[in-house]
Amino acid sequence: RGSASGRPGPTTHSLAAFGQEVPSNPHGCTEGSCYPATGNLLIGRAANLTATSTCGLRGPVQYCIVSHLQPDKCFECDSRHPYDSYRHRNSHRIDNVIYLMDSDGDHTWWQSINGVVRLNLEAEFHFTHLIMKFKTFRPAAMIIERSADFGRTWRPYRYFASNCTRTFPRIPAKSLHQINDVICEERYSDIEPSTNGEVIFKVLDPAIPVEDPYSLDIQELLRITNLRINFTKLNTLGDDLLDRRSDVLQKYYYAIYELVVRGSCFCYGHASECAPVPGVNTRESGMIHGRCVCKHNTEGLNCERCKPFHNDSPWRPAEVEEPHTCTGKCNCNGHSDRCHFDMAVYLATGNTSGGVCDDCQHNTMGRKCEMCKPFYYQDPNRDIRDPRACVACDCDPVGSFEGGICDSHTNLDTGMISGQCRCKANVKGQRCDSCKNGHYGLSQSDPLGCQPCNCDPRGIIMMDAPCDQISGDCSCKRHVIGRYCSQCEPEYWGLSNDLGGCRPCDCDFGGAYNNRCMMDSGQCGCRKHLIGRQCSEVQPGYFCAPLDFYTYEAENANGQLLNMAERPDVTTVHREHASSHIVTWTGPGFARVKDGAGLVFTIDNIPYAMEYDIMIRYEPEVYIQMSRPFCFEPSNRYVVSIRFQRHGVAHRHLTAFILIDSLVLIPKYTELPGFQGNAPAAEQHRDDMIRYMCLDSFLITPMPALAEMCSKLICSISSILHDGALPCQCDPQGSMSGECDKVGGQCRCKANVIGRRCDQCAPGTYGFGANGCTACNCHSDGSLSHQCDPLSGQCPCRQGAMGRRCSDCQPGQWGFPSCVPCQCNGHADLCHPQTGQCADCRDSTAGHHCERCVDGFYGNPVLGSGDHCHPCPCPGNPGSNHFNGLSCQANATSDQIVCTCRRGYAGSRCDRCAPGHYGNPEQPGGRCLPCECNNNIDTQEPGSCDSRTGECLRCLYHTDGPSCSHCERGYFGNALVQDCRLCTCVPSGTLESVCHEGRCHCDRQSGDCPCRDNVNGHSCDQCSENHWNFGQDGGCEPCSCDRQHALGPHCNLFTGQCQCRPGFGGKRCTECEPLHWGDPRLECRECSCDPLGSETAQCDRKTGQCECRDGVTGRRCNECARGFIGDFPRCVPCHPCFQLWDDHVCMIKRDLDHFRYTVEKILESGISPGLGDTRIKELEKNLNKVLDLIGAGDSDGVHRLVAQSIDDLRWASNQFEKVKKYNRESLQAEERCNASVSGPGSPVEQSNRTRAVTEELMNVKKDELLRALAAQNNSLNELQQNSHDLERKVCGGHSNSSSNGSCPESRCGGAGCRDDQGNHACGGEGCNGTAGVALGALDKAGNVSERLNAADEELQGDLASLTQNVKNQTVNVLTKAQRKKEYFESNNKKLKDLIKNIKDFLNGLWTSFLFLVLRRFLLSHCVYFLSSSFFCPPEEGADAESIEKVALQVLAISLPLNRTNLGQMIKQINNSLTNLTNVGGIVNQTSQIIRDAKELLENAKDAK
Repeated sequence: RGSASGRPGPTTHSLAAFGQEVPSNPHGCTEGSCYPATGNLLIGRAANLTATSTCGLRGPVQYCIVSHLQPDKCFECDSRHPYDSYRHRNSHRIDNVIYLMDSDGDHTWWQSINGVVRLNLEAEFHFTHLIMKFKTFRPAAMIIERSADFGRTWRPYRYFASNCTRTFPRIPAKSLHQINDVICEERYSDIEPSTNGEVIFKVLDPAIPVEDPYSLDIQELLRITNLRINFTKLNTLGDDLLDRRSDVLQKYYYAIYELVVRGSCFCYGHASECAPVPGVNTRESGMIHGRCVCKHNTEGLNCERCKPFHNDSPWRPAEVEEPHTCTGKCNCNGHSDRCHFDMAVYLATGNTSGGVCDDCQHNTMGRKCEMCKPFYYQDPNRDIRDPRACVACDCDPVGSFEGGICDSHTNLDTGMISGQCRCKANVKGQRCDSCKNGHYGLSQSDPLGCQPCNCDPRGIIMMDAPCDQISGDCSCKRHVIGRYCSQCEPEYWGLSNDLGGCRPCDCDFGGAYNNRCMMDSGQCGCRKHLIGRQCSEVQPGYFCAPLDFYTYEAENANGQLLNMAERPDVTTVHREHASSHIVTWTGPGFARVKDGAGLVFTIDNIPYAMEYDIMIRYEPEVYIQMSRPFCFEPSNRYVVSIRFQRHGVAHRHLTAFILIDSLVLIPKYTELPGFQGNAPAAEQHRDDMIRYMCLDSFLITPMPALAEMCSKLICSISSILHDGALPCQCDPQGSMSGECDKVGGQCRCKANVIGRRCDQCAPGTYGFGANGCTACNCHSDGSLSHQCDPLSGQCPCRQGAMGRRCSDCQPGQWGFPSCVPCQCNGHADLCHPQTGQCADCRDSTAGHHCERCVDGFYGNPVLGSGDHCHPCPCPGNPGSNHFNGLSCQANATSDQIVCTCRRGYAGSRCDRCAPGHYGNPEQPGGRCLPCECNNNIDTQEPGSCDSRTGECLRCLYHTDGPSCSHCERGYFGNALVQDCRLCTCVPSGTLESVCHEGRCHCDRQSGDCPCRDNVNGHSCDQCSENHWNFGQDGGCEPCSCDRQHALGPHCNLFTGQCQCRPGFGGKRCTECEPLHWGDPRLECRECSCDPLGSETAQCDRKTGQCECRDGVTGRRCNECARGFIGDFPRCVPCHPCFQLWDDHVCMIKRDLDHFRYTVEKILESGISPGLGDTRIKELEKNLNKVLDLIGAGDSDGVHRLVAQSIDDLRWASNQFEKVKKYNRESLQAEERCNASVSGPGSPVEQSNRTRAVTEELMNVKKDELLRALAAQNNSLNELQQNSHDLERKVCGGHSNSSSNGSCPESRCGGAGCRDDQGNHACGGEGCNGTAGVALGALDKAGNVSERLNAADEELQGDLASLTQNVKNQTVNVLTKAQRKKEYFESNNKKLKDLIKNIKDFLNGLWTSFLFLVLRRFLLSHCVYFLSSSFFCPPEEGADAESIEKVALQVLAISLPLNRTNLGQMIKQINNSLTNLTNVGGIVNQTSQIIRDAKELLENAKDAK
């Protein structure tokens, strides 16, 4: 509109106040960047500013304003014509926003209920910031967007919203971190102010430092071609949500007073001023034009490119100190006047030149027109700038490409020569008229020109000219053949780059059939069982025969007769292999040939027809070779007879002999292929045999190690002789494995095994088998030789010796080599050859010399042969099914037999069972078996089990049962291993039915206690998993934790509290977490109970109602309750009269609520709540009666029914009158209540005056009270902290008691806490305080005390029972002992006399045989008494200890084993017996004493 309309110019805004601006250089554009002036881009562009919606474009529309001050609130908008201050003041088009006011100073604006404002620019501009001033509320949400490609694509600058999270949830609502961040901002979207509110957007926020304002990122951020403001949401007061009437909606719309878009012409720093864009004719004052007046050799609307022919360097935006002028002109060598910039070229030249010439002339081409076109080349004598520099090519079309193209210029580095034709791949020459090296046959039809020679490079002589260019034949190396030199000549292989081309086969002359081999691998044709490329190696399991392989042992040859009357004196001498001697012979040994005798050898295994040298080996380590060789042929049998006679002697020497080892055939190897002729190889083989002494090695015994060359040559000789290698054939029994030595074929033998095949025993060994051979070990004293039979190992024995080793005496003798007869008392014929112990004693005898009876017999076998041993009667004879003894003894004086019983039997004849056993031993076939009590009885105690049935009677170790096989009641474990332990059941967790007096029974095997419901554990001492409250009669209770809201199904064992997930609480996690309420499945909300008005911080978990103190109300307990006045929390009770009136008001309110409910029900259903279905049915019934009566004409019935209906109407009328009465009373009560509350003399007015006085007093004393209160609070806090510490130490936690002292948040209790019975609560299970510890210790002490008392009672009972039993047994024993006392005293004298006689007898006959019987009597009687707590009646001067010592010394006496000494002792006994008198009387007296002792023994057992 400009000045023509009289409106003022644009409002100016300082750039420093609104955003950053890149300043123009003071030097202009010569030394750096320069920028045009900045201004409002809207000026002069009213036609480019559009809005998608404007009020009144199609006709007048009404709009209103939100104001309480203006009398006129609604106006008219008519934008059909542009704004005119005189005629069209109600026009509110978008171009009104360019200027704030019109020429009269009145505001103009754009107005619409929705829309998008868009500015389209004719070129690229720098946009710095935007300012919008609104007439109405600023938008609740809008977006500022930009385009840099004239509206094809859009990108947001900034989002604005009153609630960014809700309106633009995906856009971050944060402060800027980077200058180009896209964020949502809330500060310009508030509902205030209602008018003149501004929105300011700066592209470059001053709060974000910009390091380089000329960087491409910043330039790109500022560059725009279009700007768009998208209004997405209106700001309203909210009444439009409740009321959608037009007068409400007309108040809300967008209205902008002024819009300022600050920017400048965008010239990339290459212009300081701008001119109008072609086609834009507007020339308004202050308008920012869009076409740059370019400097620095640039051009374009925005100076976005270099001028023509200034493209050798890249175009760049100018910088502060670097204008980046397009200075470089293109160099086209005079062949073009146009060029363009190519970045790839620029980078390839190291950022020095990027110009590329266009339309090169004079047959040139290239970036600088510096090359000739195809089919042209540069004349070497002319400069490239010469118009005649490029000359046509001259090339042979047969060998060149593309009809004769040539090199355009000379470049020695790349091999290019100006005018040089471009030959085919295999063609060369300046005109492409000859083949390249390695090719032949130039042809126009061949795309390559010439064919390659295809010569194998390994087989040709010259690499540069491998073949003839006409024929293509290759020139081969010495040992290479073929057209392409790709094959080796015969007996050569391995085509390679070697000088000769191929290597010789060099096959082994013996291992291979010939010297030919495979050309690729060099493998020769091997003989049987030979391997390796040269056939020089032996296959595993095979070997090469040595030169002396055909050795014939002299031991196996036949002896030769001198004449028909004599036999040859030839014997075999075996020689043992000893580790200390070197073996100088072969085979088992030698043939011992006497003078004049001979040997005959048979030869029938010749492998190859040739001459062989015959060699004789003999002792000592000497060989002799026959004077000439002999020709042997295969498949023939030869007999070689040799006679041995002293040289020069005509007669035989009878004792002269020679030891012949063997005859050996040595092949004449010089006759074999590989050694014959004068060939260099044959001569070399013969020389190697001599140089390495290969033949001499086989003439030495033992043979030394062969040289490697010898092994190779001998293998070759063996391969020729045997047409391959020989099998090892190692004996599987005598060898360690099937492998043998590669040369010689010697197998690895086992111990004492010899032979090449390990198939025979060495001399001095026998028993060839899997373990080798065993040494003969012939006894030197009893054997004639060290050799033995190779099969049986029997040595040749001397006279009188026998056995395999000739180391034994004859039968009936022992003590080799001094053999003496066996001494067996006539009861055996043979004895042990080394010890002389008799073997196979007869007549029921045993012992080293058969000098005693076997067990079960008695007698004196020393008396000689015969039956001197008799069977023991215990009670039957040995061998019968009624013999229960081990042995017996006969008493010579009493003729009584005393049995030694087997285990389990007792009695003098073993006819009854011992303690711990049962059975019927007195019967034939009967036997005593151990009582099967599982080692749980005392087997030495009589009566521990029944002697007939075997039932266990006295079980030990708390076991029970007929076999003591299980634990007694109240114990558990394994009775079989004496491991019965007391049950450890906890009574509070075990079933009451199995417990008695604090002790419970358990499973006798496992010890598991029968637990109550939901109780487990070996001792029923813990709740089952996911249960709690141990110790109840019904067992443990289930946790019942909520599956979804609890961390798991387990809970606290003592409180039952489940572990809840965050956000949930309650004992079972079915409620909200502490200090929250609601349904946890839907939503939990915080209680937020006011601490000043609520009793506890926890509210009702369902309703959220806090537990309020007196005088406080509200869900959060943050309001004064009814009947209280003041500001919370200073709530004071109302005047006492309030309560009186409040009761009446409440009653009236209740009645009114009832009336309201009744009316609502009537309006809803048309039925009065008091008139139910019964009343309605009754009225319908009466109505039907009326109809019936009218229809029947019964007038009396009609009158009666009318009278009844009148009564009903009267009742309804009375009810209605009551309602009216109550309504009047309610209105009167309301008037009285209002008067009492709001009247001038009302209690409320008095309360207000009292309150004012009180507040005045409080203000006077406020500071003093606050100081005192603060001091008291500090003291209370310290006391509270100290009390908490004390409570934590004493009770294990601190209290949080409620008004009733319940302490719901502190399970450990504390100060002020009480339990359900009103007792003080402190400590408990799970609490660490001293009270809890003391209570726990007290409980444990009580439990221990109870257990000790129970154990004490049990012990007292057991002790009393045991004491009584012992007492009874003691009384019985004393009574029996008293009865037997006199009987013992009467026999003491007899025993004393017996001991005196025994003592006298021992003093004279201590070595006699008879004393053996007496010492057994002492051992069996007197010592038995001592061990049974009885005593032997001593005589004068002798006590029981002395008698025991004498008995022990007697037991220690042993008889001599020597027969001579025994005979002398018997004679001495006989002499002593002849001197004895009254022997029969002594024997009879002793027998009587023995009988008396037996009776005493039986009596003693009974007494015991």
